[in-house]
Amino acid sequence: MMSVFVPVVVSDDRRTIRTHVARANPWWRAIGEGADVLGLFLAASAYVSPSYYPSRFSDPGVVPTWNYVAAEVRGRAHVHDDTDWKASQIRQVTTRFEDGREPTWTVDDAPEDYIERQLRAIVGIEIDLISIDAKSKLSQNRPVLDGGSVRQHLSEGTLTEQNVAQRMSGDAK
Repeated sequence: MMSVFVPVVVSDDRRTIRTHVARANPWWRAIGEGADVLGLFLAASAYVSPSYYPSRFSDPGVVPTWNYVAAEVRGRAHVHDDTDWKASQIRQVTTRFEDGREPTWTVDDAPEDYIERQLRAIVGIEIDLISIDAKSKLSQNRPVLDGGSVRQHLSEGTLTEQNVAQRMSGDAK
């Protein structure tokens, strides 16, 4: 079975995920109506160097590792080709990912006939969630001193590393 990478919108009650794919993408035909599907979400990840561990001076038995926050969801897929459903979904995904941007773009900013053509070129997918398994590895296996040092180093790194540091301190959105 193949996989796809798509933007999703999770319902407020966390029971469904809505997305769409290009009609030309064979994935939606491969899964079919009512198929069980697996979704993988990686919310944050970063390499952790042993050089971040102050404890390495007293115990040099350290190795590199990876900190992450991830979730695996299982659900049942439903295919939607209804224009109203797809229009609602693209508005939801646009609203979700435009939030906080200035200026904000809306679907209504595009010509109506253009949006109609785009809606014909996509297929909607709704996944009724059956289970969610989440895991985080954020240096909790290390002494407190090492965890603080890892958080400090990552907070000074790339945006991806800063994301992990925020999650380590509980400040992530």
